[in-house]
Amino acid sequence: MSTIETIQEIRPWLKHKVRSTVALKNLRRRLPILEWLPRYTVEDAVGDLLAGVTVGLTVIPQSMAYAGLAGLPPQYGLYGSFLGAIIYTFFGSCKDVPMGPTAIVSLMTYNTLREHGHVYATLLCFFTGVIQLSMGVCGLGILIDFVSGPVSSGFTSAVALLIITSQIKDLIGIKATGTTLCEMLMSLSRDVHNASMVDTTIGFGCIILLLILRIIAEVRIGPKYLEQRTFSQNLINRFLWLVGSFRNSIIVIGCTTMSYIYVSSLEDSTNLPYKIIGEIPEGLPDVDFPKFYVKNGNDTIGFVDMMSLMGSGIIVLPLIGLLESISICKAFANGKTIDARQELLAIGLCNIGNSFVHSFPGGGSFSRSAVNNASGVRTPLGGLYTALLVIVSLLFLTPDFYYIPKTCMAAVIIAAVVFMVEVRVVKPIYRSKKSDLIPGLSTFIACLLLPLEIGVLVGIGLNLMSILYHAARPKISIQIHNSRTGIEYLMLTPDRCLVFPSADYVRNLVTKHSLKRNIPVVIDCSHIYGADFTAAKVIEMLSQDFSNRGQALFFYNLKPSVVEVFKGVEPKDFILYYHKKDLEKLLALKAKNNTILSKA
Repeated sequence: MSTIETIQEIRPWLKHKVRSTVALKNLRRRLPILEWLPRYTVEDAVGDLLAGVTVGLTVIPQSMAYAGLAGLPPQYGLYGSFLGAIIYTFFGSCKDVPMGPTAIVSLMTYNTLREHGHVYATLLCFFTGVIQLSMGVCGLGILIDFVSGPVSSGFTSAVALLIITSQIKDLIGIKATGTTLCEMLMSLSRDVHNASMVDTTIGFGCIILLLILRIIAEVRIGPKYLEQRTFSQNLINRFLWLVGSFRNSIIVIGCTTMSYIYVSSLEDSTNLPYKIIGEIPEGLPDVDFPKFYVKNGNDTIGFVDMMSLMGSGIIVLPLIGLLESISICKAFANGKTIDARQELLAIGLCNIGNSFVHSFPGGGSFSRSAVNNASGVRTPLGGLYTALLVIVSLLFLTPDFYYIPKTCMAAVIIAAVVFMVEVRVVKPIYRSKKSDLIPGLSTFIACLLLPLEIGVLVGIGLNLMSILYHAARPKISIQIHNSRTGIEYLMLTPDRCLVFPSADYVRNLVTKHSLKRNIPVVIDCSHIYGADFTAAKVIEMLSQDFSNRGQALFFYNLKPSVVEVFKGVEPKDFILYYHKKDLEKLLALKAKNNTILSKA
């Protein structure tokens, strides 16, 4: 058999092999569990188990508190803390992200729902997931790149203040409503005279204890470096860290126990001096499809009306959820690249799954991710153990949740979000680039005074305006040089691409400076990596203007791809060179021609 015949016979096998390899590679990229599960070890299992249980003890009280923040009964927070975590185990690319309710998304949910109830919350969760999944399929994770660090910090800080303000009502036992800071403060002021002393005492006591336990978690006994400490010192440090990490559970369990003892001692428990959560349905939620309509007495509110009632939040909320998860992945990436598309697919599927168990939208939480990372999580499988712990609590512990004081849950939220106010970033931003404070502070103020989704859009809009301004107004270095033969020429160097917003600006600037000095002009194109048709037409007109008044115009080091764009309009008197010795020849030739013309 000849070599050619052999190649022809194995070609189909090679083609099939290549296709199979590519398909398997893509499958592993979109289903990350196939990448790490074959290498899973006993050490990984132990690390994931410990981290999963630790995060589970954190997420149970937090999720119930965040449900209240979203304007929903506590059980809906638990409903959103198990199925999404299981789905993320298979599709998630970051081991540190524990899926579930978060403070920011919960507040956004409250602002979007406007207290319309859990049916709307489930539908919002479903469409949040659908939008995130669609963005992942279309590769639109790039949209997150338009949210700068200052805008993100301004938004996060404003949300933290709004959350704290929204929880004051439960902290002191009064009623209040509102979605903006002014509305909340006005509502609080109207009912502050009805504040409960018992609720206030319990609430502030819980906040103080939570902050103390947070400090305890950061205490380290012995030398600075781990390898220099004794076994007992490491054991004590681990114990202190666990106590501090379990602070939410410790406070909630402690308050619930004392509340239960107190209520049991009363003959009439209907009129308590403090507010409690009340009855929580026992067991797992029913699994069914989100409702696309809702009955309101004899009327039926259709899908379109439900969507219009939720407003623009249905578009902004998915982006905020993605931004939060991506930020967590970047914070714990340890130098690894982040696949924004895969995160969109993962959290989109998680929210779609959560909508089938009557949850509201969720994402990755910074506080729980920090606990997860510090607990030694090895893979996303840690989320499975967290989910199992939540399932156990739904099956067996919900009767005990009845006695939890509402002010205790408000304290848990306040103590968690108070550190989200990013005051510490103001000074570095000011030192680095003062103008970046403008979009950051504008976002902060807009989110406090306007609905959150509008505040975010204000920040993103300012970012885009800044980008467009810099694109339309490139910096141009202007210098006068002399050739070796003593001919003086003007060198102008734009610092970026030449496209339609900046083309006329560059033309006017070149014309202005060239008219001041009747000497040859050189445009250094070393930084021009792209151009468009508008720029090409401007260059054509600029070359024509210089030719008409007999002034030399040369283009230096123009990229071949840009040359092709310019040649598309067939410019006349377009002179290009790539070496300095060529410039010497061009200048000398131009000087000689001018001399001949002057004599004539």
